[in-house]
Amino acid sequence: MGTPVDPTPAFIQQALADAADAPGYPLTAGTEQLHAAATGWLRRRFGVPDGVAVLPVIGTKELVAWLPTLLGATSVGFPALAYPTYDVGARLAGARGVAVDALVVLGPQRLDLLWVNSPANPTGRVFPAEHLRKVVDWARERGCVVASDECYADLFYDGEPPVSVLSPAVCGGSLDGLLAVHSLSKRSNLAGYRAGFVAGDPSLVARLLELRKHAGMLVPAPVQAAMVVALDDDEHVAAQRSLYAARRSALRPAFERAGFRVEGDAGLYLWATRGEPCRRTVDFLAGLGILVAPGEFYGPGGGEHVRVALTATDERIAAAVARLKEASS
Repeated sequence: MGTPVDPTPAFIQQALADAADAPGYPLTAGTEQLHAAATGWLRRRFGVPDGVAVLPVIGTKELVAWLPTLLGATSVGFPALAYPTYDVGARLAGARGVAVDALVVLGPQRLDLLWVNSPANPTGRVFPAEHLRKVVDWARERGCVVASDECYADLFYDGEPPVSVLSPAVCGGSLDGLLAVHSLSKRSNLAGYRAGFVAGDPSLVARLLELRKHAGMLVPAPVQAAMVVALDDDEHVAAQRSLYAARRSALRPAFERAGFRVEGDAGLYLWATRGEPCRRTVDFLAGLGILVAPGEFYGPGGGEHVRVALTATDERIAAAVARLKEASS
């Protein structure tokens, strides 16, 4: 599972505790401090232009699942190899779900909402600004909203940092029709806090806010306070990225020596295959005491792959490396 195992940074825990006296209802829209922290981070990290709107969400899985319903979408596109909740969200809305090849600019088909995911789960693929710009241009020509799931954007290891759909090189300085979804679960080890936000087109965010007010989708006040200090600090994110980079550097060559081809440039996972049905690979690795996810869980195109999570302690990663070495010797 891609669930963090490292401690939540102490200064974030302290911010949560300091805000624990919260007898009143929190703001659905989020506090002014949270807006300032989120927009400041978006500016530092991606160069997002002024005027971006921000709305906190109760963990980004919630937003992914309910966005088609909140937008009234009747047709939803999502990557053919993807996090299953994109498809689930379309089903919950009673919308037509369309699996698309993320590397191909779409044809003349009509969609109300198109999901992109970079860095991608499960493959770790990162899309360059030029490709994302083509996707944005295609969507704007057809009145389609682009929602970009960027929860792994700070977990990169080689090359340039991933861009956002809100980056000027992608959006051309206009936020029209664009939403970016960001999670603090991975970058800050806050999966247990359910802390995330959606940002982008002010008119779209205003629509989401109005509906979420009535639906009671409120992020608790102590969690909002914790998000502020997490977004204002970049050092803990760099430290966490270094931990995952070290685990990746140990685990990837171990799988390759054991006969696997491993893909993925960023994110929390290795996307690995040895050219056989994924369930056979799952069984082989389970026999070594190594648990992985079958690739078919993410779409038919993953039938010969498995997803290997980097979210294990250093001791568990070292044990997996040792077992793979013994199996391949």
